Amino acid sequence: MPRRGEKVKRNKNAKTPKKEGFQSGSHSLNPDRPKTHAGQRDRATIKRLLMYKNSKPQRNDKGVIVKPAPFQGRVPSGTQSRVEPNRKWFGNTRVVGQGALQTFQDELGKAVKDPYRVVMRPTKLPVTLLNERATHQRAHLLDVEKFESTFGPKAQRKKPNMKFDCLTELVSHAETTTTGYDKEKDRDLVVETDGVRDKAKEWIMFAGQSKRIWNELYKVVDSSDILLQVLDARDPMGTRCPTIEKFLKEEKPFKHLVFILNKCDLVPTWVTKRWVATLSAEYPTLAFHASITNSFGKGPLINILRQFGKLHVDKKQISVGLIGYPNVGKSSIINTLKAKKVVKVAPIPGETKVWQYVTLMNRIFLIDCPGVVFPTGNTEEETVLKGIVRVENLEAPMDFIPALLERVKPEYIKKTYLVDEWKDSEDLLEQIARRAGRLFKKGEADVQTAARNLLNDFQRGKLPYFVKPPESDGAGDKNAKLGVVQSFKDHPESDVFDDADARKGEEVEEADDEATQEDDLGIQEIFLGEEGSTGASTSAHTHTASTTTIVEDQADLLLKEAAEEATVVDDDSEDRVMPVDPDVDDIRVARHTRFDKDVGDGTGKLTGKQKRKADRKERLKKVGADFYSKVDVKNRNRPSGSSGGGSAGKIPKTSKAEVKRTKHQKRV
Repeated sequence: MPRRGEKVKRNKNAKTPKKEGFQSGSHSLNPDRPKTHAGQRDRATIKRLLMYKNSKPQRNDKGVIVKPAPFQGRVPSGTQSRVEPNRKWFGNTRVVGQGALQTFQDELGKAVKDPYRVVMRPTKLPVTLLNERATHQRAHLLDVEKFESTFGPKAQRKKPNMKFDCLTELVSHAETTTTGYDKEKDRDLVVETDGVRDKAKEWIMFAGQSKRIWNELYKVVDSSDILLQVLDARDPMGTRCPTIEKFLKEEKPFKHLVFILNKCDLVPTWVTKRWVATLSAEYPTLAFHASITNSFGKGPLINILRQFGKLHVDKKQISVGLIGYPNVGKSSIINTLKAKKVVKVAPIPGETKVWQYVTLMNRIFLIDCPGVVFPTGNTEEETVLKGIVRVENLEAPMDFIPALLERVKPEYIKKTYLVDEWKDSEDLLEQIARRAGRLFKKGEADVQTAARNLLNDFQRGKLPYFVKPPESDGAGDKNAKLGVVQSFKDHPESDVFDDADARKGEEVEEADDEATQEDDLGIQEIFLGEEGSTGASTSAHTHTASTTTIVEDQADLLLKEAAEEATVVDDDSEDRVMPVDPDVDDIRVARHTRFDKDVGDGTGKLTGKQKRKADRKERLKKVGADFYSKVDVKNRNRPSGSSGGGSAGKIPKTSKAEVKRTKHQKRV
């Protein structure tokens, strides 16, 4: 015990041991600091960062651990460690049988291949090692599985892996493959050549195939969680990309692919319905009409994107990439979803040069991609007529007119250009040029400009044309359950098609009945709403409501406004009552008359066709002198002495002298 005032000798090498347990302080690397704001590092993150920073223990000059490394025990240095004597180290491990493993593999394969199913909790095990075809992809079948070990008494497998269940399916598949084979489009066929290679005449035919464009495409594919492949409704199979679809199936099966059938306003309704039913067997398909003011399919598309967003709860946001051929309307779809112009659009191919991000919602981003031409063996005529190249860059546009005449009916050309008859394509171009006044000196027709105008009209949809969809199988196809249900009763209709193409009559009425039935089946069960509750898809469900209620509400609102405007206060503060326009009473009478006529025959429910016809009759025609008598525009119907809003009364005509006298009296 040292005396008072005597110094104590201490060991210089000895250090005060670091305090263990709870640590006070608000440093960002303190795992015990109090949580003060959102987004603060949690305890696990701080310990991981400390492990990166101080991954090794600190030792003194004698090698003794002064400060242990993170996650290192505090056993004194030199202590011999041993394994805990527990029976679990020597017991059986968790095993799985061959039957359960095969069942799991089959179910997982079905879920991955089905575009309408999503694996919510994928396992962390390397399940791809169970796929024998991935390991022995090019091996011969008999080398992998012997016949004796697969069939017969020495069979080791319970069920052989066969592509077809019976011989009939094998024969039908062979016949289909043989019938659909095209020798001209077979790129793997070895052909004897004399050293001369066929090449396109013009450089413009290679548009959309450069390395830079393909790099932009793969940037969009890698950055997107959902891919929308935009197709032209006039030729969906001609604007598909088998290369990207195969790449997504093999390399990126976790990405979702959806078909968007754009420009559906250029084809009849039955064509859109049948193409949607055909393509829905492979991937989810939606019909769409891109327009900022009058679009079609916008609600179902947004609801599908919301569904995908709820499936990926673990991600802060999801990205949706739009890919496809040039000039199919990718940028127009983005403007339609945003309801304003956010990206550049043009009716010519190649307007979008680079990929660009657009924010749709808080958790959903859109990625615009330049159009890419995929190697599908297109001829020069197909390249031009699909809208891949710009017509003004063609040196000889007259060479593509015969292929155009093979696709468009002569009746449509006669109706569009007011031409009676023609012998060949040159005669047609000459007549069109003379009728449009495109002449050179000495009265020679400008055939080249007429050909360019004809090709431009074809690309932009002025000339009606569509590829006929495959025929349905009858009742089996009609009752088939689709993965995506979409109502077609508001499908944009075009009057340019004749009765044969539009198929007016029984088939149109049947389509209306099916659309009404689809609405009654409940689109809200498939498309989630904005809040994710049962009351979903307000835009889609609005059309299901009775048209009678909607028109009655509009008429009552008009009557209420007319009643409020009936009483007008003068400048002299004397109340006077203005006569109400009798057209309002006519609206009331017409409303009751119309619905008594339609609903009173005992049917009880109107079809979609009858509702639209009644709505067209109800609309007021705003033309000529009746415009200002029906609608109060810019207070044109306001009396001269009133100070409030305009009334429904008509203004008596006054001369200029009376107007000047009135102004002079007011000044005095």
